[in-house]
Amino acid sequence: MSTAHLIVSIAGAAMAGFSAFSVFTHAKWVVEPLAEYGVPRSWWPWLGTAKAAGAAGLIAGLVVPAIGVAAGIGLVLYFTGALITVARAKSCAHLAFPLVYVAPVVASLALAS
Repeated sequence: MSTAHLIVSIAGAAMAGFSAFSVFTHAKWVVEPLAEYGVPRSWWPWLGTAKAAGAAGLIAGLVVPAIGVAAGIGLVLYFTGALITVARAKSCAHLAFPLVYVAPVVASLALAS
């Protein structure tokens, strides 16, 4: 495992974990846009859980690479769904946010060997 892979995996896990924490604690800057996009409130715990599991999987992937790859794929799918949700809500100013969160995950997948 390269140093770059280690760094981007930890960064991706930290970002996904922070995002999950923000959903769980109902941070205003996260839940207000979710409500605006029409995401049902009953989904929020599941979305936070998916991000938390992805973050944990990226860290576990440093020991068991297959888990990291699976977690990375899951997070890429999650944030692709987020991009689609934001685009469907016609909130173009927010399209960059899912891209920022998915970037280190994609880099981690690219550097996985």
